[in-house]
Amino acid sequence: MGGMTKRERPFELTPGPWPETPSPDAVGELARKFSLNLAAAIGDRSLRSISHVTGVAHNTLGSILAGRIWPDFATIAKLELGLDVPLWPGRLAKP
Repeated sequence: MGGMTKRERPFELTPGPWPETPSPDAVGELARKFSLNLAAAIGDRSLRSISHVTGVAHNTLGSILAGRIWPDFATIAKLELGLDVPLWPGRLAKP
């Protein structure tokens, strides 16, 4: 049986500290900018309070912010709807 190919996590696509350092990988850069947008939208509120308004588990929020996971479309939609702010950074130019 063939296994799934291991995909690098977002923070692994960034050569320096996550999320401060831009990624040379276009997809990694989208993830990094999404994480920064999410952090800005959260502000000084707790992850548990954001979890309550978005329906996204607080540990999932922490993992997105730390670049440990790739958020799926449903998670992105819940976050944007719950926070009432666009988080997706839009199309980036190819490197």
